[in-house]
Amino acid sequence: MSFPTHIVAVGGIVEDGNGNILLVKTRDGGWVYPGGQIEVGENLVDGLIREITEESGIDVSVSHLIGIFSNTGIHKWYDEVTDVPTKVMFDFVCKPVGGQLDTSDETTDSRWVPKENVLDLITAPAIRTRYEAYLSFNGSVNYMEYDTPSKSECTVKLERQV
Repeated sequence: MSFPTHIVAVGGIVEDGNGNILLVKTRDGGWVYPGGQIEVGENLVDGLIREITEESGIDVSVSHLIGIFSNTGIHKWYDEVTDVPTKVMFDFVCKPVGGQLDTSDETTDSRWVPKENVLDLITAPAIRTRYEAYLSFNGSVNYMEYDTPSKSECTVKLERQV
């Protein structure tokens, strides 16, 4: 038997209480809300807290789950050679509890952006789709399956509340 290969990742929509959302500018993918892959032996919440702090310098508490997203297409990594397998991503709302804006090996900038201006900066279609799911959050967790056949496309295959 062969085990399936999935990347498990998390994203954090960090709300500062003044109508702003934390964004980071990545070296490869432009502006995004912070997050990343879960490491072996790490749980989702601890991994999210680690990723946000590493990428932005901001310490957070994790509030609630807002979305589960499956990118079921196999696509190329930034090197345009390496295949990236199916991903499952969990997006959470978070609150800042300390730290100061900073950058990392993965980011070149971090800033608080008014909630209504976030989509002016995010250009990656899959990240935009996930942020739009946050904007429409009504208390039920969004589940969405999509494919990203290229860096400029995001095709939604299934969307429902769970």
